[in-house]
Amino acid sequence: MTLTAERLNKISPSQTIAISTKAREMKAAGRDIISLSAGEPDFETPRNVKDAAIRAIEAGETRYTDVSGTKAMRQAAADKFRRDHGVDYKVEEIVVSTGGKQVIFNAMVATLDKGDEVIIPAPCWVSYPDIVALADGTPVIVEAGPNQGFKITADQLEAAITPRTKWFMLNNPCNPTGAAYTAEELKSLTDVLLRHPQVWVFTDDIYEKLVYNGFKFATVVEVEPKLRDRTVTMNGLSKAYAMTGWRLGYAGAPAALVKAMDKLQSQSTSNTSSITQAAGVEALNGPQETVEEMRQAFERRRDLVVSMLNGAPGIHCNTPEGAFYVFPSVTGCLGKTTKGGKVLKTDEDFVLALLEEEGVATVHGSAFLFPGYMRISYAAADDQLKEACERIQRFCQGLH
Repeated sequence: MTLTAERLNKISPSQTIAISTKAREMKAAGRDIISLSAGEPDFETPRNVKDAAIRAIEAGETRYTDVSGTKAMRQAAADKFRRDHGVDYKVEEIVVSTGGKQVIFNAMVATLDKGDEVIIPAPCWVSYPDIVALADGTPVIVEAGPNQGFKITADQLEAAITPRTKWFMLNNPCNPTGAAYTAEELKSLTDVLLRHPQVWVFTDDIYEKLVYNGFKFATVVEVEPKLRDRTVTMNGLSKAYAMTGWRLGYAGAPAALVKAMDKLQSQSTSNTSSITQAAGVEALNGPQETVEEMRQAFERRRDLVVSMLNGAPGIHCNTPEGAFYVFPSVTGCLGKTTKGGKVLKTDEDFVLALLEEEGVATVHGSAFLFPGYMRISYAAADDQLKEACERIQRFCQGLH
C-alpha cells in the first residue's frame, strides 16, 4: 500500500513555481539572478487598501465570516460586475475564495464527473489541466498558435465540443501569451456555445485591468447575456491591485453553483481571511488611480521587452494586448550550443541554460503546453528588465 493517493499521479508540481524556487535558491547562494518567472507585480499594495486592512484589525474584524464571504465583500464584487460590465449578480450569486485558483478548483470539483471534458485553449496557464484532472475530468487541449494571435477560433471550438463536454475554460487576457479577445472575437465563440446548451463557460478575467493601446476588455456574459445561467465569471485582486499574497478571488455564477462551491469550500478552507476581505472591499470600491498607474508602467515595460527581445538572434516576440507576459518563440535557437557547451534541444534546455549561464529566470513554453517558446514576466523594474534583456541578447549571440 502506498502513502499517496492515485489521484496525485494525474498532476505535476507547478513548473512556474519550480523555476521561481530554483532562482531563489541560486540567488540565496550568491548568484546574480534576475527572476522574470513569477506572475507577480513588483508594486506595493495601494496605501488605501493597506489602511483598510489595518482598520479592520484594529476594529476586531478577526472572526470567521460566512464561507462564501462577508456581505460587504460579495456586494463589492457584485457592484464591480455591474459597474464595469453591466452584468447584474445578486449577493447570493457571488462566492469569495482564497485566490482565483480556489475558485477554479471549487467549480471543477463541484461539477465534474469521471470522463467529463473541459476544453482549454493552449498556450494555457499551467494549473488549468491539472485542476481538471484532479477533479476526474478530461482536459481537451486546443492549440491556438501565433498565426491566429494565440486565440482559439469559433471553428476550433465547434470541432472540440463532444457530448461529454462540460466546460469551456477561457483566460482573457491570457497567461502566458498576453493575448486578449475583442468583444467581436468573443461573440464568435459565444455563438458556438449557444448551440451547445450542455457546455458551461468558465472565464478567468483576472488580468482584465491590464490591457494596452486602448484595447477595450469585455467579458463573456457582457457579450452574450443568454449565457449568464451557465457561466462562471472569475476575477481577483492579485494582479491589478498587487495583492498576490493577500489571497482573494471571487466569482459571479448561478446561485445553485455558488451553493455547491460554498458546500465544498466549507469542508476545505472555509472563509477567506476576514482582513483580506476588508481590504478587498476597499480595493474594489475605493480610488482606482493606482491601477491605472500600474497599467501604464506595464505598457511601457511591455514595449521595452518586446523591442529588445526581437533584437536577440533566434528569438521572435509578438506584441501582446494584455496581462504582463510576453511569449517569444525560441525555435531559432534550438539545435545550437551555448558558450558553456550546453546543446539546446528543447525550450526547457533553453531556459535552464539561460538561468545557469546568464542568471535570467524565465519559464519554458512546454510548461504551458506549447513547446518552442518561453514566458517572460515583465512585472519587474525597468532597469531589471533592460539588464535581463541584454543578458538574453548576449546569450543568444553566443550560441553556435
